[in-house]
Amino acid sequence: MEFTPTRVSGLTGVQMHAVKGATVERIEMNGRVVGSVLDDGFARHCHLGDLRPQNGSASPERQARETLELMEAALRSAGMEFSNVVRTWFYLDQILFWYGAFNNVRDEFFRERKMFDGLVPASTGIGGANAARTSVIADAYAVQPHANGVKITAVPSPLQCPALKYGSSFSRAVEVEMPDYRRLLISGTASIESTGKTAHVGDLPRQIDLTMDVVAAILASRRMNWGDVTRAVAYVKQGSQAHFFKDYCVAHGLDDLPTVTTENDICRDELLFEIEVDACQVR
Repeated sequence: MEFTPTRVSGLTGVQMHAVKGATVERIEMNGRVVGSVLDDGFARHCHLGDLRPQNGSASPERQARETLELMEAALRSAGMEFSNVVRTWFYLDQILFWYGAFNNVRDEFFRERKMFDGLVPASTGIGGANAARTSVIADAYAVQPHANGVKITAVPSPLQCPALKYGSSFSRAVEVEMPDYRRLLISGTASIESTGKTAHVGDLPRQIDLTMDVVAAILASRRMNWGDVTRAVAYVKQGSQAHFFKDYCVAHGLDDLPTVTTENDICRDELLFEIEVDACQVR
């Protein structure tokens, strides 16, 4: 397994999350800080990151299972259950070789926790090696309500079928509704038809067009638009072609979209672009 950072200049960025007026507690596991917990008066929020297996030489499937179990253990140390998870991120080294196997591991874990009887989290599953040389690194966001007025619901895509229909266990989006704001977490979205098939194979500009139309439709379904977006990550299969996404943003008045663009393999070899989006509206 070889760690190869992007070779394209200009594709770099940092995402930072900050809060004011709340006490932040840290979660440590195996001598590392892997998460933060805070209470805003309506719910407890837990952000987990850099979750990875200790044995990077185990099979990718075993590493995926261990990472999910570590995620669950970290949540329990914060007084939460896996059912509180509303959003996940899985960065899979050599994703094209084992994404199907990863889905099988996640499906089994979710069945054991009865996740399909409740909320299935929004998610991003994307390619990417890492400095720890493991097959997977994961992040998660969990919410544990303890006050009236908190509502968490899965949001379907008006233009795409549920990902569950073709064997990927995630919701297209999840809305976290608090008494004073609501937040929409849109999963990694790519050029996939309503039937679940890849659209516009080999044509990056048209894949970007469809993907952004799909995201816009999800936003509109919750009475939001691009102006409500607070964070986005765009993934391009070939960094040298990232200018096509920039061109799209310029042409559609989205120059100020808060986006980090990176070079990653998408979950299907023929997919050339993917984007994930967070949006928020204050009441």
